[in-house]
Amino acid sequence: MSTAAQPPADPGPHQEHEAQHDAPHEAPPFTEVQAGAEFSELRRSYRSFAFPLTVAFVLWYLLYVLLSNYAGDFMGTKVAGNVNVAFVLGIAQFVTTFLIAWWYSRHAATKLDPQAEAIKVRLEHGTTREEGDA
Repeated sequence: MSTAAQPPADPGPHQEHEAQHDAPHEAPPFTEVQAGAEFSELRRSYRSFAFPLTVAFVLWYLLYVLLSNYAGDFMGTKVAGNVNVAFVLGIAQFVTTFLIAWWYSRHAATKLDPQAEAIKVRLEHGTTREEGDA
């Protein structure tokens, strides 16, 4: 008597589904897309916006911290009533943060998202830029 398990005569829908997933798939050409001019333009658009704004905001924040530490008399100058320069610059930090977030959101929606979507569609459909433009 054999102790080896015998495969079922009818594979059934579950096993057919597994067999389909075991079939080799052609890998999407991610490296080709990443090396392409279209992806480079997307990356350039992102970096040319995000990096300068990040540097500017960090410098602005450091200026606020340095002024708070080393220019106490200036920061304590009254602007109106009990509102001093430190308070105004502190509120300006929050305003700047929200403005940058809004500005980036707008930039992403108008510049980055359409470029990324075009790359994604071409990658999902397995077409190159040249085939997609034809």
